[in-house]
Amino acid sequence: MPNIVVLVKRVPDTNARIVVNGDRVDLSAVKWVISPYDEFAIETALQHKEAAGGSVTALTLGPAAADKVLKDAKAIGVDEITRVWDDSWGELDSNGIQSALADAIGQIGGEVVYCGKTAADTGAGSTGPGIAERLGWASVSNVSDVAFDGGIIATAPAEGGAAKVAVSGNAVITCDKGSIKVRKPNVKGIMMAKRAQVNVISAAVPAASVTVVSQSPPPAKPAGKKYEGGDSAAEVASLLRDEANVI
Repeated sequence: MPNIVVLVKRVPDTNARIVVNGDRVDLSAVKWVISPYDEFAIETALQHKEAAGGSVTALTLGPAAADKVLKDAKAIGVDEITRVWDDSWGELDSNGIQSALADAIGQIGGEVVYCGKTAADTGAGSTGPGIAERLGWASVSNVSDVAFDGGIIATAPAEGGAAKVAVSGNAVITCDKGSIKVRKPNVKGIMMAKRAQVNVISAAVPAASVTVVSQSPPPAKPAGKKYEGGDSAAEVASLLRDEANVI
């Protein structure tokens, strides 16, 4: 029976207003949630367990504040919740994050890993393939449907349509929305999640090679121009052609 791992990430709510304070993003008043695509990964992992048995461990990387998204995953139905972190790390780049998660997956004994195709905050989409590379496992990305009939059959985009990919052995699968319907937690799950114990582990990470120096919003757009009446048509056409370059 498979030991299934699903990665979850703590991200700002997609409806939150992001504020830049000085040269940094101010997230002090932001509500934090599971990255939306990770919810599809949780659902797929649970379906895998229901079809093949085994257990599902939700894994995240971050400080103690990230425990909430793990407990949210527990309320949905995962068996174990694990956080990988070391207070000495500081800010990790993508290489460090992927290395730490790959190390943690090895410690957990994971055999199949599911995660969202991309995180709502960075949108990089590199975590799943990066972990697969470090583990030496197969990688299937942007999966929109998964069937478990004697194995894993994943539907992924391909040139001109979609491809059905048979997955055998260890693999990292990143999940898109597709036909996957996410289940909601029930009252029993929520109550069990409140009492759940988060397993905290450390991992080996390489030295950071990328550092964020500063952050700033793009320049403000100039005020728009408003024209009324047919007499303005020629001027509007000229501006659309010569200034806006849209005609």
